This record gives sequence, C-alpha cells and structure tokens, in this order.
Amino acid sequence: MTILIITLPSESADAAALYDYLLSPDGRVVGEQSRVPLSLLPLVNNNVEVVALVAADKLSWHRVQLPRGSLGRRMFQEGGPSRLRAVLEGLLEDQLLDETVQLHFALEPQASEDTPVWVAACDKVWLRSALQALEQSGRPVSRIVPEFAPDTLSDALYVTGEPEHGQLLLGSGGTVALWPLSKASVALLNWPEARPLVAEPAVAELAEQLFKRPASLQPVAQRRLQATQSAWDLAQFDLANSSGARTRKRLSDLTVSLLRAPRWRAARFSLLALLLVNLIGLNAWAWREQSRITAQRAAIAEVLTSTFPQVRVVVDAMVQMNKEVALLQQASGTATARDMEVMLAAFGMVAPPGAQPTGLEFAAGELRLKGLRLKPDEVSAIAFKLKPQSYMVSLEGDSLLIKQVTAP
Repeated sequence: MTILIITLPSESADAAALYDYLLSPDGRVVGEQSRVPLSLLPLVNNNVEVVALVAADKLSWHRVQLPRGSLGRRMFQEGGPSRLRAVLEGLLEDQLLDETVQLHFALEPQASEDTPVWVAACDKVWLRSALQALEQSGRPVSRIVPEFAPDTLSDALYVTGEPEHGQLLLGSGGTVALWPLSKASVALLNWPEARPLVAEPAVAELAEQLFKRPASLQPVAQRRLQATQSAWDLAQFDLANSSGARTRKRLSDLTVSLLRAPRWRAARFSLLALLLVNLIGLNAWAWREQSRITAQRAAIAEVLTSTFPQVRVVVDAMVQMNKEVALLQQASGTATARDMEVMLAAFGMVAPPGAQPTGLEFAAGELRLKGLRLKPDEVSAIAFKLKPQSYMVSLEGDSLLIKQVTAP
C-alpha cells in the first residue's frame, strides 16, 4: 500500500505553511518527496495511507511508573481513558513547564505497569489544528508517529537540521534530550568514540568537524520512512477517534467490496454456510444446556419434597428449604441467626470498645440498637465483619439496624 508521510509544520497550520511530504509506494522504498503548501500535497484515495510525522523538537519525552490498576485488561472501559489521562497528569505535573491541560499525551506501545513507561507530550492545540487542516483538505490521517522514538535512540547520537539550526538528539539514562549543535554541546556531551554518530547530509560536514571523526549519513527521507515502521501511534485519548477516520473508511470500502464484488461470491457463500452451521450448533448446545438445567432443578425439587413431605408446591427450592430448616430449628429450641441473642452476640464480637446501646428493638430477624453514636467508618467496619454471617448493617438516625438477609 502507498504511504503518504506528511511532516506537520512546526508553526501554525495556516494557508502559508509548508509541508514536507514523502510518498512511498510500499512503505519501504523512498519515492516522491518535496515541500509544498497544503493545497499542493498529493491527493489520496483508498489505496493511500496518510501518516502524520511529528518533528523531534515538538515532543518532550518522560519516563514514569504507572500505578497498579491504571491499565489492566479493561483500559478502554467506560471512563478508562479519562482516568488514565488524569493519572498521567498527576505523574507529570512536576516534570512539565506547561499546564498539563494544554498538552497531549501518548503512551508507548504495549505499555505495562510492571516497568517504567515512556510518555510523549506535545502542544494539544497545535497538534489538533494540524490534523484538522489535513482532514479538511481531504487527507485524513490514519496514524501519528514521532520522528524519533526513545527505542531508536538507545545507541546512537543523531545530528539533524540545517547548519544554522543544527540539533543533537540522543537518549541516555532514561531521558531523551535535544541539544543545539555547537562546540559547547559537543564538549558537554563528550560522546564516546565507540558509540555511533549519525548525521543528515546537510549537517554531516559540520558534525564531523565538531566531533573530529566521521559520521554515518542518513538521508532525511530514509529516516522519516523508518519512523513509520515504529509501533508508536500518538493518536491516543481524545485524538483516538479522529485518527481512525482513514482506517474506518478503508474498512468500509473493503466491506462493500466483500458484499458486492463478483470475485468474492464464493467466499460469501462459504461464510453463509459457516454461519448456518454455527447457528445450528449453538441452538443444539443451548437445548442441551437447558435440558441439563431443567434436570438439576427437578433434582433439587425432589430433594426438597422428599425431605419435607409437607411441601406440595415447589416455587423456589432453595428458599423453601431454608425456611423449613429454620422452622425445624425453632421447633427444637435451637437458636438461629435470626434470634435476638445470636444477633446480639454477633454484634458484641465486632463492636468497637465502649459501644453500649441505650435501648433495643427486635422483630422478625431485625435488631435495632439505639444510642450507640457510632462514626461512619465504625459502621462500615461492623457491616464488613457481619456480612459473612448474612447480616446487613445500616445506620438509621441514631439507631443501628442489623438485619438477617438470608436464612442460614
């Protein structure tokens, strides 16, 4: 598939802005490239993927440790992205010069809570306006990639830009740094001889003079094409939906082709046959499961009627069996969890020190203790401890209500 790589302009995306673009026929070979206004960018169709590239000087990189529960399997559940965004704002607040609400964040691919992760940050308004300008011109972006990702900077120093505005880019010690190309920067970096030095052709001669050794050449177009092969995608959080416009359109076109094109007729018949077989299998499985559940219910009802012959009609076997057992306990004089003395004893085992009621009321498995003056956290602790005994605890005015919710 043809890939159109568009470098987003560093300034605002107005009518006078110039865009560097690269057109690759297969994503591996450098094709047409130039710098033109927005209106003169190559036109796109269903066979062209548009990738936006964010220059290195527009991004800042940060290493953070995500707390447990930030990601998990349900990252995209309701409220998940906004909750993760709030977590990142809290972690990065002290590392950023700008307000976090003004920035767009993106997590590294396959982020994990077990190890520190990379987070990219850039100006949200600038990025959104640049993407909107491309979309309005009929070139919606399907992916946003950084010019340099941290994993590509682990063993090399990159020299980029023009001789008048050269830059040094490196990743070291868990940070990504961008330095101006100057004698002072070279002296401070003290880049080891054994480590690679990579330079763009425009600044290669200057880099070799400053570092006093040869530099490996890497054309700008080749580096930008290489950036699209990264797993990074900066279209996250509130940009996730807009970034997928191109992909959704391509999927829609493919769906129409599958449904109507003659060459897919055999595949459509095969898919229909597969669906019918699965539908019949699912119905057979459902009938079998229903038969098994019916048999289990009949067996439970048989146990109830054989144990308690006075029960003639079975409505809810478990509830009726619990009721009959409770009646037997009452008839034999055995104390049950619904009796007042048992409920008082259970409360006494979990009550905080000095908690003595000034009065009590008891009726049908409900015990009200008055005058305790318990704090909300103490009530919550009592409810938590009595829950395994099937007691429900609540505070009603100045009374503590303890209720047996299910018969033992």
